[in-house]
This record gives sequence, C-alpha cells and structure tokens, in this order.
Amino acid sequence: MREVAIVAFGQSDHVRDSAETSEVEMLMPVLHDVLAQTGLAARDIGFTCSGSSDYLAGRAFSFTMALDGVGAWPPISESHVEMDGAWALYEAWVKLLTGEAETALVYAYGKSSPGDVREVLTRQLDPYYVAPLWPDLVALAALQAQALIDAELTDERELAGIAARSRADAETNPHAQLRGAVPAGEHLVAPLRTGDCPPIGDGAAAVVLAAGDTARRLTDRPAWIRGLDHRIEAHSLGVRDLTDSPSTRLAAERAGVFERPVDTAELHAPFTSQEVVLRRVLKLDAPDCTVRINPSGGALAAHPVMAAGLIRLGEAAARIQSGASDRALAHATSGPCLQQNLVAVLEGE
Repeated sequence: MREVAIVAFGQSDHVRDSAETSEVEMLMPVLHDVLAQTGLAARDIGFTCSGSSDYLAGRAFSFTMALDGVGAWPPISESHVEMDGAWALYEAWVKLLTGEAETALVYAYGKSSPGDVREVLTRQLDPYYVAPLWPDLVALAALQAQALIDAELTDERELAGIAARSRADAETNPHAQLRGAVPAGEHLVAPLRTGDCPPIGDGAAAVVLAAGDTARRLTDRPAWIRGLDHRIEAHSLGVRDLTDSPSTRLAAERAGVFERPVDTAELHAPFTSQEVVLRRVLKLDAPDCTVRINPSGGALAAHPVMAAGLIRLGEAAARIQSGASDRALAHATSGPCLQQNLVAVLEGE
C-alpha cells in the first residue's frame, strides 16, 4: 500500500469566546503555519478537505465562506465533510492512497461560543425516540458515567484523577484553553462535575499530508499513517452497552493497534468517563501500562467541536515528528456516548 504521512500540524489558541474573530480570521494563521512548515504554496496542494458543522455556524453551506482562508485562486480540488476534521483527514488519506494527489491540506474549525452547544448537538440524536426528549450531551454522558459506576468499572475518585492529570499535562500546551488545578464544585449532571466535562470554546486546526518520497522531502521525520479505520455504533442508545465501545475496538483491530505496543495515545475523550471506556477497549488500562495518554491535555483541556478529533491526530503526529514517540495511537469520536469512532496508528521511520 502507498505510504502516506502527516508532515505538518498547526492549531489556533483555543478560547472561550472568539466573538471578534470570524472563522476565516481564525483559520488563516493556522493554514499559513502548516504551509510554511513544509515550504509549500497553496498551488502545490493536490487536494483540500475540511470538516465543520453548519449547525454550529447557524447557516447553510457555511464552509464555503471558510474557503476564503485557503484562497480562491488558483482553483483547487476541494471537498468537505459535515464531521470532525478527523474524517476529513480520512477522505484525504484515501485520495492520496489512490494516487490522485501527492499532497493534501486538511483543516477543521468550530465556534461553539455563539450558541448553546449542548442544545445544538441534540440534532445528532435519533429523531424519533430520543431527540424529542431533548437530552443534551452532558446528560447523556452522565448516563454513561453512571452505567460505568454501577458496573464497578470506575468511581468518582478515578474520574477526578483523570481530570486532574489532563489539566496538569495541559500546562505545557500553549494552545490549551484550560490548565492547572481542577476547580472543586458540585455536580453539573450527577455523577459528572465541571472538571469531568469539556470546556466550551472556539478553535481551528490543520494538517498537511504527503505521500512517499514527497513526505520525506517535506520533513525530516514524517509521521507515517500505518493504519486508519472508522466504525459506528447503533444510532439508538437503548440497544447499546454504554460501558463498552465495540466500534472503537474493531477500528483499532483494523488499524493494527494491537499488532505492536504503542508509546503514546491521544484519545478523543470529551468526558472523563469516556476515557475509562476507551482505555479498556484499547487495552491501555493495565496497572503497569506505560503508554503516555493525552500528553497534550486532551479534549478536557480544549475541545473545539469539529476540530478536537483532528487535533488528536495532529498532536500524535507532532510527537512522532519531534522524536518523543515512535509509535502512537490517535482516536477521534463524534456523536453521543462514543457513537462514531476513528482510530489511527502513526509511526516514525
């Protein structure tokens, strides 16, 4: 199979409210950054793919406005997914595997601050049985957390420890929205407290992919994508075991995660309870496990909706490129209670 690698990664500083900055203004510095890292110009990119959500923007075809950040000339080969940017990366990866392009620019962005993101994301739910009840993403995550506690797979003390570790790791991440000690507080939705939940914020990210010798020419240490797969759970929450994630397990198997040990895992776990589920299905929950989990602070430190999954891939690739990691796992999710899951394996030379 043709080799494809991530050769550059960039992201914005993630903030609670970017009211004075448009999506294009938020994106342009990030796009310029990844192109500068590779020395490529916009005309050198063979394929461009983006991920975002019109529901967040509140207008149809909002992604077309963001294309101003890429540039209208010369004409480009472009696509868009109404998903997290990790799925845009998947489309671009397939494009490069087929030989239709040598390089690809993938970007994603999300501005959650203008509206009520907990209400907006109810549009992801089963429209017949669940959506009419208007359960928001925090309430559904709390159901999942309580199921884990009832099954004696975790407790509130362990969840608090995950939150504290994430905030501590974010101290070294200049782009993180939240750092330092987790504030004590009452339950937001029991058993979840504020520290167990992702921050609401705005941000953007981008990566450049390249194939074979082109990747080796653009960077000293490409982060090779050795496996990539995504799967989905049943839409109805009532037919799922919320303490498990079969789709993540299957995606990991197909991506080759279990063939050899990884040393880094960037898990897209917006809630502490979801990290518990992911660690179990990815075999990262052993007491003697030495895998570094979310050294960036993860989604608990910054969670721009529609870009957080792409950031997990980018952060894993950045550790490969810097030499801090040799074989990394990256995971992205979308939908309530880990409904859709993408898993990638990245390696150095």
